[in-house]
Amino acid sequence: MSIRRGRLPIHATAIASLSTVIIAAALGSSAQAYDEGPVTGGGSITGKVTFSGPAPTRKVIPTKDVEVCGGVREEPLVRVGPDQGVESTVVYLVDVAKGKAWPAAGKMPELDNVKCAFSPEVQVIRAGSLDVVNNDPVLHNTHGYYDKRTAFNLALPNQGQRIPVELKRPGTVRIDCDAHGWMEGWVYVLDNPYYAITGADGKFTISDVPPGNYTLVAVQSFTGPLQQPVAVAAGKPTNLTIELKKK
Repeated sequence: MSIRRGRLPIHATAIASLSTVIIAAALGSSAQAYDEGPVTGGGSITGKVTFSGPAPTRKVIPTKDVEVCGGVREEPLVRVGPDQGVESTVVYLVDVAKGKAWPAAGKMPELDNVKCAFSPEVQVIRAGSLDVVNNDPVLHNTHGYYDKRTAFNLALPNQGQRIPVELKRPGTVRIDCDAHGWMEGWVYVLDNPYYAITGADGKFTISDVPPGNYTLVAVQSFTGPLQQPVAVAAGKPTNLTIELKKK
């Protein structure tokens, strides 16, 4: 269990760095352009992400704005269901040169400050724009990092304030709040649409994958990234069980 009174605990900084290293190694020093096109004989990757043992927790001790942020509480570092499935794990393929089209553009991705927590806590976006929003009646200073390098640093003193930022480089962006040190979020910026985020049961599906051999990464903010090779056959599912472990 880690106790948070201010800044980010050591394990999260190390995990963000390691995740960025894995993505950079897989993508190369400069990410290649992804080529959208029809997929013939696509397969799928389905599976479940699990965690064995008691789910670790952290104690949150707000020191300001408690009328909005709430009081002292325990929060899970890994959200584990009754069947050991892990929620909010991002599973994705790296180094995919060509494949299915990205989903049609809809609402701009958002990172909201809501009751002194980031919503969504974990999300995947295509390299590009992200709106940072403050829905609280208190000042938030939302700070995003690629590893230790600042991606954006925004003061949002007003409720309803909205500021767009650009995240043009694939990688892991760790988010914190300089005004409320226990807040933490994660934005995974990917260069291809072959990804999934696990639900409460820990299950995921990545569909319409061109047949071939790939590297799959599963990353959860506390346990860090785990990568493994995966082969996809034409018209068939590849089933995986991915067990995350406490570092």
